Amino acid sequence: MDKNLIKLFPYTKPYQSHIVWNVIFNILYALFSTISMLTLLPMLEVLFGKTKIIEKAPVYEGIGSMMRFGKEYLYYQISELTKDSGPQFALLLVVVLVISTFLLKNLFNYLASYHIMHLKNGVLRDLRKKMFDKIIELPISYYSEKRKGDVMARMLGDVNEVQNSFFSILELVVKEPLTIVFALVTMFVISAKLTFFVLIFIPISGFIISKIGKNLKAKSLKAQGESGFLISIVEESLGGLKVVKSYNAETTFKNRFNDSINRLLKLSNSIGNKNNLASPLSEFMGITTIATLLWYGGNLVLVDKTLDGSAFIVYLTLAYNILTPAKAISKASYAVKNGLAAAQRVFEVLEVENEITSKANALEKSTFNSEISIKNINFKYEEDYVLKNFSIEVKKGQTVALVGQSGSGKSTIANLLTRFYDVNEGTIAIDSVNIKDLNLQSLRGLMGLVTQDSILFNDTIKANIALGKLDATDDEIIEALKIANAYEFVKNLPQGIYTNIGDSGNKLSGGQKQRLSIARAVLKNPPIMILDEATSALDTESEKFVQVALENMMQNRTSIVIAHRLSTIQKADKIVVMQKGEIVEQGTHEELIALNGTYNKLVMMQSLE
Repeated sequence: MDKNLIKLFPYTKPYQSHIVWNVIFNILYALFSTISMLTLLPMLEVLFGKTKIIEKAPVYEGIGSMMRFGKEYLYYQISELTKDSGPQFALLLVVVLVISTFLLKNLFNYLASYHIMHLKNGVLRDLRKKMFDKIIELPISYYSEKRKGDVMARMLGDVNEVQNSFFSILELVVKEPLTIVFALVTMFVISAKLTFFVLIFIPISGFIISKIGKNLKAKSLKAQGESGFLISIVEESLGGLKVVKSYNAETTFKNRFNDSINRLLKLSNSIGNKNNLASPLSEFMGITTIATLLWYGGNLVLVDKTLDGSAFIVYLTLAYNILTPAKAISKASYAVKNGLAAAQRVFEVLEVENEITSKANALEKSTFNSEISIKNINFKYEEDYVLKNFSIEVKKGQTVALVGQSGSGKSTIANLLTRFYDVNEGTIAIDSVNIKDLNLQSLRGLMGLVTQDSILFNDTIKANIALGKLDATDDEIIEALKIANAYEFVKNLPQGIYTNIGDSGNKLSGGQKQRLSIARAVLKNPPIMILDEATSALDTESEKFVQVALENMMQNRTSIVIAHRLSTIQKADKIVVMQKGEIVEQGTHEELIALNGTYNKLVMMQSLE
């Protein structure tokens, strides 16, 4: 059994009752599927005047003789009706019997489908929920290596494919096989010779169909991977549409998309051809068997006289009745291979080990009392170390600024403090407690983060600001906006704080978006504030507004400011100058100017600019 199929079993546990009822109703469907065909026999016998006459009511002798009793009792009733009221009433009885059995067959089919629907939809919901929980919980580092579009394809398309494909397995192992088994047993009772003849053809058909489906899983895996790549192209193109258009790069992106869609077309056609071939091929094999049966069975009826004509017609009906489940099995077996490929991609994400988690007995911490201590840390994203033997101490209430050229490792400090990444060596401690020993939510609850990119969501201003405090009142939101120097523009919007700001806040300017990000951090009211180049992307006028907002926010807080523009950090208690992951200078603005070293050069360069 495929390992991905085994991994799905735990997701079916909450729906075990649906599985049990589905199996029960599928068994009843398979049974009545055969019985409904068998009821055609007495109808044909009444029509052709060959009804078996039973004048004495049969006696029930226990469960072992139930089939014999049922058959004899039916013929007894037909005999009595024919004798008392004529053959037309006997025919009416068998017609009602035929209708009743077909009604029960279809009722059981509906009930089986009802329960499989609840199972499929329930497992789909649970898988999507588990997948989204995993996607949200995985560390930032995972997404630096993966395409977001591919993750979206696994979350939406592949999970859907698992739902569509895998639960046909219940049909594969219960409904269709049992329909075939019941039909074959009945056929064997009618004519053993003919049934042995049929049994020769079934393995041959199965072998041919399985050969055609070879390599289907591997191709499905490629197709689903390509689908993920395609979504990535769309997601990246829409995200960077301004750049695409400003560089006249539409043709480049169209070509990338077209190449991908053509590869997907070839794979989809190849998979589709095999899937489409399953049903007609199995039907052709079945009709070939029926045709051969017609010739062979016809001889038994017409020449050998060893088989009754009515029984042979019912036998052919039963044989043809095997074709539908045989087609369903061949089609479902192909679908399962697609599902196996999709499940493999889903479980690849679900089984990724999240290395950045809270320890089993992690400490809860809601206050910040004395200092942040970063001691002798080394860190690398891939091969080269970004930080080397880095150490600083930030006392409560201090503002410490990190400055240096791009690539010097400034933003990495923010990533490590918030545990988006973990240090390779050394320790980061808050109030002498290693941050790895703190509960992750508790740690991040102590911090407010304002980044260079103002990350806002397609929702109202209130909803965006209230992320850190979901129960915030309108007055609290407005107060945070005032501190962030943002209420002046918000109050003039059509719906104030209830104005929707569009996808990524694109209805607002860069400075307005940044001030909303600051308001969000203000409302959270954390003791430690991390500002990662919060003004570097702004124009001079916007920077002045944002700088005032930042100064308002940093009052009575411990702040770590990662700055590119040195004019914004001159009032810092300590300025740490970084170069290639190491500290080259540290001190106040005046002390560093007096040193006439790296910091002074950076100030001079920016002054010239």
